[in-house]
Amino acid sequence: MVLPLVDENKPKCYLCHKGFENIEKLREHQNLAHKDYFKENEKQNKREPAPGDVTVF
Repeated sequence: MVLPLVDENKPKCYLCHKGFENIEKLREHQNLAHKDYFKENEKQNKREPAPGDVTVF
C-alpha cells in the first residue's frame, strides 16, 4: 500500500496501521484500543544493560 504524500507527516499506529492527526490522538487510540497489547509487553519496556555491555565515557 502506498500512502499519498499528504499523509506522510501524520503519526500512524504500528499495530493497526491507522493514521491520526496528531500524536495525542495516537496515544489515546493506543491506550484505548490496544490496552491489552501494551499491558502484556510492559516487561519489555524496562530494559537493562546486558551482561558484558561496555559503557564508553
